[in-house]
Amino acid sequence: MADRRTLVKPPPIDPSKSDIENVLELRELSAIAPDIFTNARPLWHPPGARGIYGGAVIAQCLAAAQKTVPSNFTIHSMHCYFVLAGDSETPVMYYVEHVREGKSFATRTVQARQRGKCIFTTTMSFVRENSGGTKPVSHAVHLPENIKLPIQDAEMEELEKKLGGNSPFTSYRIEILNSGSKSPHEKRTRQWIKARGSISGGYQEHLSALAYMSDSYFIGTVSRIHDLWRFGAPTNLKEETETDEMKIRKRYVEKLKEQEGYAEDLHNKEKRPEIGMMVSLDHSIYFHEPRRFRADEWMFSEMSSPWSGDGRGVVTQHMFTKDGTLVATCFQEGVVRLKEEPLPTKSNL
Repeated sequence: MADRRTLVKPPPIDPSKSDIENVLELRELSAIAPDIFTNARPLWHPPGARGIYGGAVIAQCLAAAQKTVPSNFTIHSMHCYFVLAGDSETPVMYYVEHVREGKSFATRTVQARQRGKCIFTTTMSFVRENSGGTKPVSHAVHLPENIKLPIQDAEMEELEKKLGGNSPFTSYRIEILNSGSKSPHEKRTRQWIKARGSISGGYQEHLSALAYMSDSYFIGTVSRIHDLWRFGAPTNLKEETETDEMKIRKRYVEKLKEQEGYAEDLHNKEKRPEIGMMVSLDHSIYFHEPRRFRADEWMFSEMSSPWSGDGRGVVTQHMFTKDGTLVATCFQEGVVRLKEEPLPTKSNL
């Protein structure tokens, strides 16, 4: 199993399903024990990241737990911890534990394991449909005013295809609100996001897709509101030594920098402080309207950070449908450390 990325041979891509449904497909290992699942396809390791994309593990834990609750119970919250960096070359085993079976609420924990070690753990609570009473107390944050629907960047889409990008969702970032403020906590980063294609499954597939996308650029909010450099050193290769793929990748990174507002300074000549390490520690999602949205339609996400310090940062996120329905509130804490200059070595003389 050491050289296999999945326990079983990945099935053919199902063209009747959306990309994200194929990516998140699970296999139940009932021959081993009940309520154990594994990834049917290899998981994505983003370039430069310490491990697999966290949103995939979040979403597959949710998908596994949803298979163990009655159909009239729906997820309303999940609280997650990233324990170890996941290895994209190793299968993931998802162990679901039934913690509580109540009349109105059910609780599940899921551990994601690789090579016998826990890499991720989450506790989820499910609520029985229509159990809130006939006269519920209700209110919700409003969708910010004057938000325009996204305009697709054709060049970016083409670059992603040429680089073999197979992201099951697409996003469109817009300018930071209050970008001129001297107080980082007053700034808001914003993006539109949706799953590619049309999700063929029911509401549970849309919930798993939302969970997958909720980790997109989340802890990175801290670097944006502090105007930190997070692209590494520029390449020093001469044009004639570059392959076509290297040229495409260079242009792709330039486009990312332009989206981040660095069009006038693509190589950090202004010497902005540089990110040395940025990884997620924990992740929470509160699902407010779990059966009233489609993850394959544009959703608006607004993120802010109330605090950062001691090498960590906290970020909050509101996710809306394009008609203004608040469907989820998310929280994440992560490690955010600046790159430090190496200490001068002592002479041996």
